[in-house]
Amino acid sequence: MARSTPAAIFDLDRTLVPFASTQVFQRHLADAGLTDRRSSPLSDLFYKSYDLFGENGMLVQFGRLGARTARGWNIEAVARAATKAAAEIEEAVLPFAHEIIAGHRAAGRTLVMATATPRPLAEPLAARLGFDHLLATGWGVSGKVFSGENDGPMVWGRAKGRAVKALAEDENLDLDESYAYSDSYFDASMLHAVGHPVAVNPDVRLAALATVRRWEIRHFDKPAGVIKIAGRELQDLTRPFVRPELVPNARIELSGLEHVPTEGGAIIVGNHRSYFDPTVMSLVIARAGRNARYLGKKEVFDVPVLGDLAVAAGGIRVDRGTGSDEPLEAAISALRAGDLVMVMPQGTIPRGPAFFDPELKGRWGAARMAKEARVPVIPVGLWGTEQVWPRSARLPQLNLADPPLVTATVGPPVDLKYRSPDTDTKRIMDAISDLLPDASRIPHTPTPDELARTYPPGYTGDPDAEDDRRPGHDT
Repeated sequence: MARSTPAAIFDLDRTLVPFASTQVFQRHLADAGLTDRRSSPLSDLFYKSYDLFGENGMLVQFGRLGARTARGWNIEAVARAATKAAAEIEEAVLPFAHEIIAGHRAAGRTLVMATATPRPLAEPLAARLGFDHLLATGWGVSGKVFSGENDGPMVWGRAKGRAVKALAEDENLDLDESYAYSDSYFDASMLHAVGHPVAVNPDVRLAALATVRRWEIRHFDKPAGVIKIAGRELQDLTRPFVRPELVPNARIELSGLEHVPTEGGAIIVGNHRSYFDPTVMSLVIARAGRNARYLGKKEVFDVPVLGDLAVAAGGIRVDRGTGSDEPLEAAISALRAGDLVMVMPQGTIPRGPAFFDPELKGRWGAARMAKEARVPVIPVGLWGTEQVWPRSARLPQLNLADPPLVTATVGPPVDLKYRSPDTDTKRIMDAISDLLPDASRIPHTPTPDELARTYPPGYTGDPDAEDDRRPGHDT
Protein backbone atom coordinates (compact mmCIF):
# COMPACT_ATOMS: atom_id res chain seq x y z
CA MET A 1 0.00 0.00 0.00
CA ALA A 2 1.27 3.46 -0.91
CA ARG A 3 2.46 5.64 1.93
CA SER A 4 -0.19 8.13 3.06
CA THR A 5 0.34 11.85 2.54
CA PRO A 6 -0.41 14.62 5.05
CA ALA A 7 -2.67 17.47 3.98
CA ALA A 8 -3.25 21.15 4.77
CA ILE A 9 -6.96 22.01 4.72
CA PHE A 10 -8.20 25.61 4.59
CA ASP A 11 -11.59 27.20 5.06
CA LEU A 12 -12.15 30.25 2.82
CA ASP A 13 -14.25 33.07 4.32
CA ARG A 14 -12.77 34.88 7.35
CA THR A 15 -9.84 32.49 7.14
CA LEU A 16 -8.00 32.99 3.85
CA VAL A 17 -9.82 36.27 3.24
CA PRO A 18 -11.20 38.63 5.93
CA PHE A 19 -14.76 38.79 4.60
CA ALA A 20 -17.59 36.79 3.03
CA SER A 21 -16.50 36.03 -0.52
CA THR A 22 -20.18 35.75 -1.48
CA GLN A 23 -20.34 39.54 -1.74
CA VAL A 24 -17.71 39.54 -4.48
CA PHE A 25 -19.24 36.59 -6.33
CA GLN A 26 -22.68 38.23 -6.26
CA ARG A 27 -21.31 41.46 -7.70
CA HIS A 28 -19.66 39.67 -10.61
CA LEU A 29 -22.75 37.54 -11.22
CA ALA A 30 -24.77 40.76 -11.37
CA ASP A 31 -22.27 42.28 -13.80
CA ALA A 32 -22.83 39.20 -16.00
CA GLY A 33 -26.59 39.83 -15.91
CA LEU A 34 -27.31 36.64 -13.97
CA THR A 35 -28.76 38.25 -10.86
CA ASP A 36 -29.98 41.58 -9.54
CA ARG A 37 -27.05 43.94 -8.81
CA ARG A 38 -29.02 45.78 -6.12
CA SER A 39 -28.25 45.13 -2.45
CA SER A 40 -30.64 45.74 0.42
CA PRO A 41 -29.88 47.31 3.80
CA LEU A 42 -30.71 43.93 5.33
CA SER A 43 -28.11 42.08 3.25
CA ASP A 44 -25.51 44.77 3.93
CA LEU A 45 -26.19 44.41 7.66
CA PHE A 46 -25.96 40.64 7.38
CA TYR A 47 -22.55 40.74 5.69
CA LYS A 48 -21.26 43.31 8.16
CA SER A 49 -22.34 41.07 11.01
CA TYR A 50 -20.67 38.08 9.35
CA ASP A 51 -17.40 39.94 8.82
CA LEU A 52 -17.33 40.94 12.48
CA PHE A 53 -18.69 37.88 14.26
CA GLY A 54 -18.57 34.93 11.86
CA GLU A 55 -21.10 32.31 10.85
CA ASN A 56 -24.58 31.91 12.26
CA GLY A 57 -27.75 29.95 11.54
CA MET A 58 -29.10 32.59 9.15
CA LEU A 59 -26.03 32.20 6.96
CA VAL A 60 -26.74 28.49 6.59
CA GLN A 61 -30.28 29.16 5.45
CA PHE A 62 -29.07 31.60 2.79
CA GLY A 63 -26.53 29.02 1.68
CA ARG A 64 -29.14 26.34 1.28
CA LEU A 65 -31.15 28.65 -0.99
CA GLY A 66 -28.16 29.37 -3.21
CA ALA A 67 -28.78 26.50 -5.62
CA ARG A 68 -32.44 27.50 -5.99
CA THR A 69 -31.43 31.07 -6.84
CA ALA A 70 -29.10 29.75 -9.55
CA ARG A 71 -31.84 27.82 -11.35
CA GLY A 72 -31.59 28.44 -15.10
CA TRP A 73 -28.19 30.18 -14.96
CA ASN A 74 -25.94 29.35 -17.86
CA ILE A 75 -23.02 27.25 -16.60
CA GLU A 76 -20.41 28.91 -18.84
CA ALA A 77 -21.60 32.40 -17.90
CA VAL A 78 -21.27 31.54 -14.19
CA ALA A 79 -17.77 30.17 -14.80
CA ARG A 80 -16.71 33.41 -16.51
CA ALA A 81 -18.12 35.52 -13.66
CA ALA A 82 -16.48 33.27 -11.05
CA THR A 83 -13.12 33.56 -12.82
CA LYS A 84 -13.29 37.36 -12.70
CA ALA A 85 -14.32 37.24 -9.05
CA ALA A 86 -11.44 34.87 -8.26
CA ALA A 87 -8.89 37.39 -9.50
CA GLU A 88 -10.34 40.02 -7.18
CA ILE A 89 -10.61 37.69 -4.18
CA GLU A 90 -7.04 36.46 -4.66
CA GLU A 91 -5.84 40.05 -4.12
CA ALA A 92 -7.59 40.04 -0.74
CA VAL A 93 -6.02 36.80 0.52
CA LEU A 94 -4.34 37.69 3.80
CA PRO A 95 -0.56 38.11 3.60
CA PHE A 96 0.50 35.34 5.95
CA ALA A 97 -1.99 32.93 4.34
CA HIS A 98 0.13 32.96 1.18
CA GLU A 99 3.19 32.21 3.28
CA ILE A 100 1.50 29.32 5.12
CA ILE A 101 0.17 27.80 1.89
CA ALA A 102 3.60 28.01 0.28
CA GLY A 103 5.19 26.40 3.33
CA HIS A 104 2.81 23.43 3.21
CA ARG A 105 3.33 23.07 -0.52
CA ALA A 106 7.10 23.04 -0.06
CA ALA A 107 6.71 20.39 2.66
CA GLY A 108 4.87 18.13 0.21
CA ARG A 109 1.44 18.32 1.86
CA THR A 110 -1.71 18.00 -0.21
CA LEU A 111 -3.56 21.33 -0.30
CA VAL A 112 -7.33 21.26 0.21
CA MET A 113 -9.86 24.09 0.23
CA ALA A 114 -12.98 23.18 2.21
CA THR A 115 -15.80 25.72 1.96
CA ALA A 116 -19.58 26.00 1.97
CA THR A 117 -19.23 28.24 -1.09
CA PRO A 118 -20.83 26.67 -4.20
CA ARG A 119 -18.30 24.69 -6.21
CA PRO A 120 -18.98 26.51 -9.51
CA LEU A 121 -18.00 29.77 -7.81
CA ALA A 122 -15.06 28.49 -5.77
CA GLU A 123 -13.32 26.39 -8.44
CA PRO A 124 -11.46 29.21 -10.25
CA LEU A 125 -10.20 30.63 -6.94
CA ALA A 126 -8.98 27.25 -5.68
CA ALA A 127 -7.13 26.77 -8.97
CA ARG A 128 -5.52 30.24 -8.81
CA LEU A 129 -4.29 29.56 -5.28
CA GLY A 130 -2.83 26.20 -6.26
CA PHE A 131 -5.06 23.88 -4.23
CA ASP A 132 -5.00 20.18 -5.14
CA HIS A 133 -8.56 19.49 -4.05
CA LEU A 134 -11.74 21.49 -3.51
CA LEU A 135 -14.49 20.43 -1.13
CA ALA A 136 -17.44 22.72 -1.84
CA THR A 137 -21.23 22.71 -2.08
CA GLY A 138 -22.37 21.20 -5.39
CA TRP A 139 -25.05 22.57 -7.69
CA GLY A 140 -27.04 20.23 -9.88
CA VAL A 141 -27.03 20.76 -13.65
CA SER A 142 -29.56 20.24 -16.38
CA GLY A 143 -28.02 20.48 -19.81
CA LYS A 144 -26.19 23.81 -20.07
CA VAL A 145 -27.83 25.40 -17.04
CA PHE A 146 -28.05 24.80 -13.31
CA SER A 147 -31.09 22.83 -12.19
CA GLY A 148 -31.85 24.72 -8.99
CA GLU A 149 -31.06 21.72 -6.76
CA ASN A 150 -28.06 20.97 -4.58
CA ASP A 151 -25.78 18.17 -5.73
CA GLY A 152 -25.06 16.53 -2.40
CA PRO A 153 -25.01 18.08 1.07
CA MET A 154 -23.92 21.61 1.82
CA VAL A 155 -20.24 21.45 2.86
CA TRP A 156 -20.75 23.05 6.23
CA GLY A 157 -20.60 22.02 9.87
CA ARG A 158 -20.39 18.28 10.45
CA ALA A 159 -20.86 17.67 6.73
CA LYS A 160 -17.54 19.44 6.13
CA GLY A 161 -15.85 17.14 8.63
CA ARG A 162 -17.34 14.11 6.90
CA ALA A 163 -16.23 15.42 3.49
CA VAL A 164 -12.66 15.80 4.76
CA LYS A 165 -12.64 12.25 6.11
CA ALA A 166 -14.07 10.89 2.84
CA LEU A 167 -11.42 12.70 0.82
CA ALA A 168 -8.72 11.36 3.14
CA GLU A 169 -9.93 7.81 2.51
CA ASP A 170 -10.15 8.31 -1.26
CA GLU A 171 -6.76 10.04 -1.58
CA ASN A 172 -4.90 8.14 1.16
CA LEU A 173 -4.33 11.26 3.29
CA ASP A 174 -2.85 10.97 6.76
CA LEU A 175 -5.15 13.14 8.86
CA ASP A 176 -3.13 12.59 12.04
CA GLU A 177 -0.24 14.43 10.39
CA SER A 178 -2.47 16.98 8.65
CA TYR A 179 -3.27 20.63 9.39
CA ALA A 180 -6.66 22.35 9.23
CA TYR A 181 -7.43 26.07 9.40
CA SER A 182 -10.78 27.71 10.08
CA ASP A 183 -12.38 30.69 11.81
CA SER A 184 -15.67 29.04 12.66
CA TYR A 185 -16.92 27.03 15.60
CA PHE A 186 -19.13 25.20 13.09
CA ASP A 187 -15.94 23.74 11.56
CA ALA A 188 -14.99 22.07 14.85
CA SER A 189 -15.57 18.61 13.35
CA MET A 190 -13.05 19.34 10.59
CA LEU A 191 -10.53 20.68 13.11
CA HIS A 192 -11.03 17.66 15.38
CA ALA A 193 -10.32 15.36 12.43
CA VAL A 194 -6.67 16.43 12.03
CA GLY A 195 -3.59 16.24 14.20
CA HIS A 196 -2.77 19.94 13.88
CA PRO A 197 -5.90 22.10 14.14
CA VAL A 198 -5.43 25.88 13.90
CA ALA A 199 -8.11 28.44 14.79
CA VAL A 200 -7.67 31.42 12.45
CA ASN A 201 -9.32 34.71 13.40
CA PRO A 202 -11.69 32.57 15.49
CA ASP A 203 -15.22 33.52 16.43
CA VAL A 204 -15.98 33.67 20.15
CA ARG A 205 -17.02 30.04 20.52
CA LEU A 206 -14.09 28.69 18.51
CA ALA A 207 -11.67 30.87 20.47
CA ALA A 208 -13.01 29.34 23.69
CA LEU A 209 -12.80 25.81 22.28
CA ALA A 210 -9.28 26.38 20.96
CA THR A 211 -8.17 27.68 24.36
CA VAL A 212 -9.60 24.65 26.16
CA ARG A 213 -8.16 22.22 23.60
CA ARG A 214 -4.86 24.14 23.43
CA TRP A 215 -5.13 24.50 19.69
CA GLU A 216 -2.98 27.10 18.00
CA ILE A 217 -4.72 30.45 17.41
CA ARG A 218 -3.55 32.59 14.50
CA HIS A 219 -4.45 35.68 12.51
CA PHE A 220 -3.31 35.55 8.90
CA ASP A 221 -2.92 39.33 8.73
CA LYS A 222 -0.35 39.25 11.57
CA PRO A 223 2.76 37.23 12.42
CA ALA A 224 2.42 34.01 14.38
CA GLY A 225 1.89 34.55 18.10
CA VAL A 226 0.36 38.01 17.86
CA ILE A 227 -2.83 38.13 19.92
CA LYS A 228 -6.02 39.95 18.97
CA ILE A 229 -8.86 40.79 21.34
CA ALA A 230 -12.14 41.77 19.68
CA GLY A 231 -10.21 42.21 16.45
CA ARG A 232 -7.59 44.54 17.95
CA GLU A 233 -3.96 43.95 18.81
CA LEU A 234 -2.59 44.47 22.29
CA GLN A 235 -0.76 47.56 21.00
CA ASP A 236 -4.09 49.00 19.83
CA LEU A 237 -5.58 48.48 23.26
CA THR A 238 -2.66 49.97 25.17
CA ARG A 239 -1.99 52.93 22.83
CA PRO A 240 -4.16 55.43 24.79
CA PHE A 241 -1.88 54.87 27.78
CA VAL A 242 1.43 55.04 25.88
CA ARG A 243 2.00 58.78 26.24
CA PRO A 244 5.11 60.82 27.13
CA GLU A 245 3.27 62.68 29.88
CA LEU A 246 2.58 59.39 31.65
CA VAL A 247 6.31 58.66 32.06
CA PRO A 248 7.16 60.28 35.42
CA ASN A 249 10.95 59.96 35.44
CA ALA A 250 11.69 61.74 32.13
CA ARG A 251 10.61 64.83 30.19
CA ILE A 252 10.15 63.32 26.75
CA GLU A 253 9.88 65.46 23.62
CA LEU A 254 8.91 63.84 20.31
CA SER A 255 9.21 65.57 16.95
CA GLY A 256 8.95 64.64 13.28
CA LEU A 257 6.19 62.07 13.81
CA GLU A 258 4.75 63.02 10.42
CA HIS A 259 7.63 61.08 8.83
CA VAL A 260 6.28 57.75 10.13
CA PRO A 261 4.15 56.28 7.29
CA THR A 262 0.47 56.02 8.18
CA GLU A 263 0.23 52.64 6.44
CA GLY A 264 2.37 50.02 4.76
CA GLY A 265 5.64 48.39 5.70
CA ALA A 266 8.57 50.45 6.98
CA ILE A 267 11.61 49.99 9.21
CA ILE A 268 12.02 52.35 12.17
CA VAL A 269 15.67 52.60 13.27
CA GLY A 270 17.24 54.43 16.18
CA ASN A 271 20.59 54.81 17.88
CA HIS A 272 21.18 52.83 21.06
CA ARG A 273 22.26 54.68 24.21
CA SER A 274 20.28 53.13 27.04
CA TYR A 275 17.94 50.42 28.27
CA PHE A 276 15.34 53.21 28.14
CA ASP A 277 15.56 53.44 24.32
CA PRO A 278 12.84 50.83 23.57
CA THR A 279 10.40 52.77 25.76
CA VAL A 280 11.01 55.98 23.82
CA MET A 281 10.82 54.20 20.46
CA SER A 282 7.53 52.66 21.56
CA LEU A 283 6.24 56.15 22.33
CA VAL A 284 7.25 57.34 18.85
CA ILE A 285 5.40 54.47 17.17
CA ALA A 286 2.32 54.70 19.42
CA ARG A 287 1.99 58.47 18.99
CA ALA A 288 2.26 57.98 15.23
CA GLY A 289 -0.78 55.70 15.51
CA ARG A 290 0.92 52.52 14.36
CA ASN A 291 1.74 49.07 15.71
CA ALA A 292 5.19 47.58 15.21
CA ARG A 293 7.19 44.38 15.39
CA TYR A 294 10.23 44.58 17.65
CA LEU A 295 13.43 42.62 17.21
CA GLY A 296 14.72 41.86 20.69
CA LYS A 297 17.38 39.81 22.43
CA LYS A 298 16.42 36.26 23.32
CA GLU A 299 17.00 36.98 27.01
CA VAL A 300 13.81 39.07 27.08
CA PHE A 301 11.76 36.35 25.37
CA ASP A 302 13.12 33.67 27.71
CA VAL A 303 11.67 35.40 30.79
CA PRO A 304 8.47 33.61 31.94
CA VAL A 305 5.25 35.55 31.28
CA LEU A 306 7.17 38.62 30.03
CA GLY A 307 8.47 36.63 27.07
CA ASP A 308 4.97 35.40 26.20
CA LEU A 309 3.66 38.97 26.36
CA ALA A 310 6.50 40.12 24.10
CA VAL A 311 5.50 37.57 21.46
CA ALA A 312 1.79 38.36 21.85
CA ALA A 313 2.54 42.04 21.26
CA GLY A 314 4.52 41.28 18.11
CA GLY A 315 8.09 40.78 19.30
CA ILE A 316 10.61 38.83 17.22
CA ARG A 317 13.16 36.80 19.20
CA VAL A 318 16.80 37.23 18.19
CA ASP A 319 19.49 34.81 19.36
CA ARG A 320 22.64 36.44 18.08
CA GLY A 321 24.77 33.51 19.18
CA THR A 322 23.30 31.19 16.54
CA GLY A 323 23.83 33.37 13.48
CA SER A 324 20.37 32.28 12.26
CA ASP A 325 18.58 34.33 9.60
CA GLU A 326 15.19 33.25 10.99
CA PRO A 327 14.52 36.54 12.86
CA LEU A 328 15.44 38.49 9.73
CA GLU A 329 13.10 36.39 7.61
CA ALA A 330 10.28 36.85 10.15
CA ALA A 331 10.79 40.60 10.07
CA ILE A 332 10.82 40.65 6.25
CA SER A 333 7.52 38.73 6.20
CA ALA A 334 6.02 41.29 8.58
CA LEU A 335 7.24 44.15 6.38
CA ARG A 336 5.75 42.56 3.28
CA ALA A 337 2.48 42.22 5.18
CA GLY A 338 2.45 45.97 5.76
CA ASP A 339 3.79 46.11 9.32
CA LEU A 340 6.34 48.43 10.87
CA VAL A 341 9.51 46.81 12.21
CA MET A 342 11.60 48.56 14.86
CA VAL A 343 15.29 47.75 15.14
CA MET A 344 18.38 49.27 16.75
CA PRO A 345 21.09 48.77 14.07
CA GLN A 346 23.92 49.03 16.59
CA GLY A 347 22.68 45.77 18.06
CA THR A 348 23.72 46.66 21.59
CA ILE A 349 24.59 49.76 23.61
CA PRO A 350 28.21 50.77 22.89
CA ARG A 351 30.52 50.31 25.86
CA GLY A 352 33.42 52.36 27.11
CA PRO A 353 35.09 54.83 24.70
CA ALA A 354 32.89 53.54 21.85
CA PHE A 355 29.85 55.12 23.54
CA PHE A 356 31.37 58.57 22.92
CA ASP A 357 32.49 57.93 19.33
CA PRO A 358 30.85 60.55 17.04
CA GLU A 359 30.66 57.94 14.26
CA LEU A 360 27.71 55.60 14.71
CA LYS A 361 28.45 52.05 13.57
CA GLY A 362 25.65 49.65 12.69
CA ARG A 363 25.03 46.11 11.60
CA TRP A 364 23.55 45.17 8.27
CA GLY A 365 20.15 43.84 9.37
CA ALA A 366 18.06 46.94 8.63
CA ALA A 367 19.67 47.42 5.21
CA ARG A 368 19.13 43.77 4.30
CA MET A 369 15.48 43.87 5.38
CA ALA A 370 14.87 47.07 3.44
CA LYS A 371 16.38 45.56 0.29
CA GLU A 372 14.37 42.32 0.52
CA ALA A 373 11.03 43.96 1.35
CA ARG A 374 11.62 47.17 -0.64
CA VAL A 375 10.37 49.37 2.20
CA PRO A 376 11.55 52.75 3.50
CA VAL A 377 13.84 53.12 6.51
CA ILE A 378 12.80 55.88 8.91
CA PRO A 379 15.59 57.18 11.19
CA VAL A 380 15.07 58.29 14.79
CA GLY A 381 17.70 60.20 16.75
CA LEU A 382 17.55 59.50 20.49
CA TRP A 383 19.27 61.75 23.01
CA GLY A 384 19.38 61.81 26.79
CA THR A 385 18.03 58.32 27.42
CA GLU A 386 21.20 57.32 29.28
CA GLN A 387 20.33 59.91 31.91
CA VAL A 388 17.19 57.93 32.72
CA TRP A 389 18.63 54.43 32.62
CA PRO A 390 22.41 54.19 32.18
CA ARG A 391 23.89 50.86 31.23
CA SER A 392 25.55 50.60 34.63
CA ALA A 393 22.18 50.50 36.40
CA ARG A 394 19.99 47.45 36.83
CA LEU A 395 16.89 49.65 37.15
CA PRO A 396 15.91 53.07 35.75
CA GLN A 397 16.59 56.12 37.86
CA LEU A 398 13.55 57.74 39.47
CA ASN A 399 14.36 61.43 39.58
CA LEU A 400 10.77 62.61 39.88
CA ALA A 401 11.58 66.09 41.20
CA ASP A 402 13.74 67.10 38.23
CA PRO A 403 13.46 64.43 35.51
CA PRO A 404 16.05 64.62 32.69
CA LEU A 405 15.14 65.77 29.18
CA VAL A 406 14.92 63.03 26.54
CA THR A 407 14.39 63.82 22.86
CA ALA A 408 13.37 61.62 19.95
CA THR A 409 13.59 63.23 16.52
CA VAL A 410 12.12 61.39 13.53
CA GLY A 411 13.60 62.14 10.13
CA PRO A 412 12.50 61.55 6.52
CA PRO A 413 13.18 58.19 4.85
CA VAL A 414 16.84 57.38 4.26
CA ASP A 415 17.98 57.61 0.65
CA LEU A 416 18.89 53.96 0.10
CA LYS A 417 20.16 52.35 -3.09
CA TYR A 418 19.26 48.74 -2.14
CA ARG A 419 22.54 47.41 -3.53
CA SER A 420 25.32 47.20 -0.95
CA PRO A 421 24.20 46.45 2.63
CA ASP A 422 27.44 47.97 3.91
CA THR A 423 26.95 51.25 2.05
CA ASP A 424 23.23 51.45 2.88
CA THR A 425 24.02 50.76 6.55
CA LYS A 426 26.40 53.72 6.56
CA ARG A 427 23.64 55.85 5.01
CA ILE A 428 21.25 54.73 7.75
CA MET A 429 23.67 55.51 10.56
CA ASP A 430 24.56 58.90 9.02
CA ALA A 431 20.85 59.76 8.80
CA ILE A 432 20.41 58.95 12.48
CA SER A 433 23.49 60.97 13.38
CA ASP A 434 22.13 63.98 11.49
CA LEU A 435 19.13 64.01 13.84
CA LEU A 436 21.25 64.24 17.01
CA PRO A 437 22.39 67.46 18.72
CA ASP A 438 25.66 69.06 17.59
CA ALA A 439 27.31 67.82 20.79
CA SER A 440 27.06 64.24 19.52
CA ARG A 441 29.45 65.01 16.65
CA ILE A 442 32.17 66.63 18.78
CA PRO A 443 34.93 64.26 19.94
CA HIS A 444 34.78 63.89 23.71
CA THR A 445 37.23 62.42 26.17
CA PRO A 446 35.06 60.85 28.87
CA THR A 447 35.82 61.05 32.55
CA PRO A 448 36.21 57.83 34.58
CA ASP A 449 32.70 58.35 35.98
CA GLU A 450 31.24 58.78 32.49
CA LEU A 451 32.98 55.62 31.31
CA ALA A 452 31.75 53.69 34.30
CA ARG A 453 28.12 54.49 33.40
CA THR A 454 28.57 52.77 30.01
CA TYR A 455 29.59 49.40 31.45
CA PRO A 456 26.92 46.88 32.43
CA PRO A 457 27.04 45.53 35.98
CA GLY A 458 29.76 42.89 36.20
CA TYR A 459 31.22 43.74 32.78
CA THR A 460 34.59 42.01 32.22
CA GLY A 461 35.08 42.53 28.47
CA ASP A 462 37.52 44.73 26.59
CA PRO A 463 35.81 48.11 26.00
CA ASP A 464 38.57 49.20 23.62
CA ALA A 465 37.57 46.39 21.25
CA GLU A 466 34.23 48.13 20.69
CA ASP A 467 35.95 50.67 18.43
CA ASP A 468 36.84 47.89 15.98
CA ARG A 469 33.30 46.48 15.64
CA ARG A 470 32.07 46.93 12.10
CA PRO A 471 28.74 46.13 10.46
CA GLY A 472 28.14 42.39 10.27
CA HIS A 473 25.68 39.87 8.95
CA ASP A 474 23.41 39.67 12.00
CA THR A 475 20.74 42.12 13.06
